[in-house]
Amino acid sequence: MSDSKQNQLKKTLGLSFNIAVLIGGTIGVGILRTPGTIAELLNNYWLILASWLFGGIYVLLGANSYSELATMLPKAGGSYNYIKRALGEYAGFLSGWFDYIINAIPPAFYCIVISEYTIILFPKLAHYSTVISISLLVAFVLLHLSGVKNGSVIQQITSFLKVICFVALVVACFMYSGVEMPPIKTDNSIFQIGLIFGFFKSLQLIIGTYNGWNAVCFFAEENDDPSKNIPKSLYSGVLLVVAIYILVNAAFFHVLPIETLAKSNLAAADVAKILFGDSGAKIVTVISIFSLISILNAFMMIPPRILYGLSRDGFFIDKGTQVNKGGTPIIALLVSSLFSLFLICIGSFEVLFSFAAFISIIVWGLAYYSLIKLRTTEPDLPRPYHSFWYPWTTIIAIIFSIALLAGFIYSDPKSFIIIVGITIVSYPLFLVLKKKRI
Repeated sequence: MSDSKQNQLKKTLGLSFNIAVLIGGTIGVGILRTPGTIAELLNNYWLILASWLFGGIYVLLGANSYSELATMLPKAGGSYNYIKRALGEYAGFLSGWFDYIINAIPPAFYCIVISEYTIILFPKLAHYSTVISISLLVAFVLLHLSGVKNGSVIQQITSFLKVICFVALVVACFMYSGVEMPPIKTDNSIFQIGLIFGFFKSLQLIIGTYNGWNAVCFFAEENDDPSKNIPKSLYSGVLLVVAIYILVNAAFFHVLPIETLAKSNLAAADVAKILFGDSGAKIVTVISIFSLISILNAFMMIPPRILYGLSRDGFFIDKGTQVNKGGTPIIALLVSSLFSLFLICIGSFEVLFSFAAFISIIVWGLAYYSLIKLRTTEPDLPRPYHSFWYPWTTIIAIIFSIALLAGFIYSDPKSFIIIVGITIVSYPLFLVLKKKRI
């Protein structure tokens, strides 16, 4: 029943959507906020830029492995499919639900943040924050119920506007000549323990801003030519995001010295205030809203695809595979949206977000290992794309993932304990669902 024609996703998405969803799902307000915090942690111009580049290289190594995995198994749900195929049903079940949870949290968060930024522009709406959040959610649910093509068009428009906004901000920074480029310091304290800790802490923030880079893979089943479009979009999208992030940092340092930027909670607003005067904060608020609408649209589309994949394999209700005429997994979208509505009403994200980065690294690491396992166990599986310099690039990606995970466990042991707890509880649930399916 779940594989019947009416419940198949439609192949209506192309390369331009892929690039748009990668950019839209990655670049948020993190890049506008984090430069100040990272400047405080590292206090060295070249080390800060190197940290962003290091995060970019890690993601690029990931794109290399995911290009092979997603073209080899072009199915809705992304990572879950590769891990299940390589490491068995329980590993697939666990990673699929982990992936679902971390991708189902953002829509509620973004609805709330957009409403907060809207109130900054229109203070008279101050008492309607929750109403604005819920209205946004409902509007996007209706948009996506109308069909995949409409969601795709909105994604491409908002992602394009987002890139234009960031490019304009970078150009404005470099055209500003009020402050000289901060002198490059040769800092001997780079090898001190405190700075090494700061480097890893910075990397956690940076990995958070890169999160969403593999969004393309969730839509592989709906792509009109996955074997060509997925690798192209992963590489071009990731390179564009890395370039924007490094240029934004360099541009901010052109306007403000590191010492000043380090004291900033919202770096972009302080930079814009110097560039555009008192209206600077409003300009940054508008850029933030464009960024958030684009990322909200992307994250309204991702969780239903994961839930559709889980449902098809018997790890959620059968109706989770139901697809409407417009190609939207309708029940999966409504279930995910109800979860978002619940989160908007309780408004508590701190605990959920604290282990989101953890889970991302675990899922990515398992996916990289799955690539090596599948090369060994299923060498004859059709591979339209072969990852560069295999196996070394994949091994390096796994080593990076393990190192980052160790750093996260050290800096946030509470989240790690929660993840271990969820893993233990999930196994009996998996057995019940497996028995029901047989």
